[in-house]
Amino acid sequence: MSFAILATEPLAPQVTRFRVSAPRVARSHRAGQFVIVRVEANGERIPLTVSDADADAGWIELIVQAVGHTTSVMAGLGAGDELPDVVGPLGRPTDVEAYGTVAVVGGGVGTAIAYPAAVALAAEGNDVVAIIGARTKELVILEDEMRQVAGQVIVTTDDGTKGRHGFVTDALADLITERTIDRVIAVGPIPMMRGVAEVTRPQAIPTVVSLNPIMVDGTGMCGGCRVLVGGETRFACVDGPEFDGHQVDFDILDLRNRAYLEFEACHRQEPSDAHA
Repeated sequence: MSFAILATEPLAPQVTRFRVSAPRVARSHRAGQFVIVRVEANGERIPLTVSDADADAGWIELIVQAVGHTTSVMAGLGAGDELPDVVGPLGRPTDVEAYGTVAVVGGGVGTAIAYPAAVALAAEGNDVVAIIGARTKELVILEDEMRQVAGQVIVTTDDGTKGRHGFVTDALADLITERTIDRVIAVGPIPMMRGVAEVTRPQAIPTVVSLNPIMVDGTGMCGGCRVLVGGETRFACVDGPEFDGHQVDFDILDLRNRAYLEFEACHRQEPSDAHA
């Protein structure tokens, strides 16, 4: 069984949205869950969060940043091409209740993961404030989509070319001095999620982060995605990917995610048929 790519859309430099035919995944998917995708028949398996889905039409959407060999190969695919494997949905869904006012914070392509959480939280009656950031204006994604579900959207860029000049953590720090925030969900680079957790820690605002450690099978068997949360070993694929940000050991997470940087750099320099 293969999975047809129905459409693609560039969202930012090196960032592409894919609409993929996956009826079973679309029917059972919930916000926060992900799929394991194989792009080449003999290629690696990569975890990708489902950013949107339509159960009736039978499609899911995946937002992919081309940063290595496999994601670069996928970025070169278009409508009519097929993916050999799309396995899921995997992981625990986002906990969705009527919390009150929830700040959903997305950094870079992490906004693609924050978006379905914002949709689910808004549908439950929460007042959603979205803070989305990127290095520069060209890298801001899903702003229009966020404005359709969030009561307030704050855009930040590191260089000040769009929205507020600065980081999402700065915007969040100001937000929690201006109004009561009952819950925070943060998705993005490790330093950004660590920073969000430190901003909310003094006020003890419940803070959830979505982790994307090195992952192979997505079912808890390989142990590659283990993280330290509250002093205990957890597996992001089956216990997460969302965890209490105040309990995550970000130092260990960062160290483990750097384990293969040397090899990843080599593959980024290889020609596109390196795995042929």
